[in-house]
Amino acid sequence: MPDPRKVLATVSKATELTRRTPGRSGSVVSLDAADEVMVVGDLHGNLSAFRWVLTEAALDRHPGRHLVLQELVHEINKNQDDRPDLSHRLVDLVSALKCQYPDRVHLILGNHELSEVTGRIIGKDGQALNLRFRKGMQLSYGEACDEIFQAYLGLFSALPLAVRTPNRVFMCHSIPDGRYLDDLDLSVLAADDWPPESMKRGGAVYAITWGRDTATETIDRFAAMVDADLFVTGHQPCEEGYRQANHRQLIIDGTNPYPTYCRFSAKEPATIESLVSSVKVMNVLSAS
Repeated sequence: MPDPRKVLATVSKATELTRRTPGRSGSVVSLDAADEVMVVGDLHGNLSAFRWVLTEAALDRHPGRHLVLQELVHEINKNQDDRPDLSHRLVDLVSALKCQYPDRVHLILGNHELSEVTGRIIGKDGQALNLRFRKGMQLSYGEACDEIFQAYLGLFSALPLAVRTPNRVFMCHSIPDGRYLDDLDLSVLAADDWPPESMKRGGAVYAITWGRDTATETIDRFAAMVDADLFVTGHQPCEEGYRQANHRQLIIDGTNPYPTYCRFSAKEPATIESLVSSVKVMNVLSAS
């Protein structure tokens, strides 16, 4: 069993560092000093993909490179078996990575982390993912489970909603559905803490993490609202690991069999074509 005291200390430190990330204003981190950004798709506890990402990122050898991660929790269990969800291990590892590279590792809020904060149950393949997550934690941490879970909630509540670069690329978990845009209160982007109503259906935090609208009109309107030209998002599964959703948006997926990242310059002019060409896919089937 991992040492619960060490886990608590690491997660608490990562939470503090997340709120104090250089370039952060409210719930957006601006990477003004970055040379290059590497964005990873939804991981959902995918440790093999995370190890691959760490090797590819080589943060120790590239001091100008920043790493953006998302959606760590709730393992994909396509076999619908009774094995525990151990995706909390990825939360611990990313917390340690944040402590090691506090200025250059950025975890953005995903809808699955938000569901843990709000207590909204997510069901998939006939399973309640939140309950599986807690059972996995109980197996690993025993009596310390509740205390560590509260530390996780503190970390998730401290996460930025978005990361942006000087060349006008905006990284968030998803794009709000068009039907919400007229009344969307984006003041949460400038806020350090989110009002409870913003995390419910129709609220801005909910919309930025749960949206699936890739229509041209929607992406153009949202681009004007956040003053960006291009978007790299996750949230939606991609059969080939990534998908160009429209003329502004690249969707990437970090789950098997094709976990994906894109790595691009934070300073050179960017286009949707340059983002797509920066994609790299790990073929888990071949690797195994």
